[in-house]
Amino acid sequence: MPSRIASRTYGSVSPDKQSEMTGLEFVQGLADRTLPLNTMARTLGYDITEAENGRVVVTAEPKDIHLNPAGTVHGGLAATMLDSCMGLAIHSTLERGVGSTTLEFKMSFVRPITPETGPIEAEGTVISRGRRVGTAEGRVTDSKGRLLVHGTTTCLIFEKLILAQSPTTSEYVRGVLYGLAVSIWALT
Repeated sequence: MPSRIASRTYGSVSPDKQSEMTGLEFVQGLADRTLPLNTMARTLGYDITEAENGRVVVTAEPKDIHLNPAGTVHGGLAATMLDSCMGLAIHSTLERGVGSTTLEFKMSFVRPITPETGPIEAEGTVISRGRRVGTAEGRVTDSKGRLLVHGTTTCLIFEKLILAQSPTTSEYVRGVLYGLAVSIWALT
């Protein structure tokens, strides 16, 4: 797994390029290495290894750098892996010009994770995908298939607004109003 991580590129994908792709094309680009992974993946050492419509797999190998003060792997590693695999599973179902973001997620720890656990895998699958909300579940397992952590997420689905370099006043106002409406909707 380390050589797979070492050969990765990291960064972000421009909004223009993202708007040209379906959610599945975007997520498959992350998995097949034609698109860069986010820099948090480099920091924590995880990778996206599988992507299909409604299902994404994220892998990592817990190491000493992931330990919390109690000597087990910090829950943030599993949380980030679950947030990524579940959110990307929902994202893989989106059409061009549509985005998503996590509204909330819940997770439950079943077994401790240590460096001795070895490679772990987080698999996210879509439970429900509506017009404005998607839900997914995720499971973190070890190489023996034992459940370590499980969780669920709810994601907001929205149309992306890509403005030209010099937006007209009406485009600007429409973008501000749309952003305000999404924010108010998310809070209610």
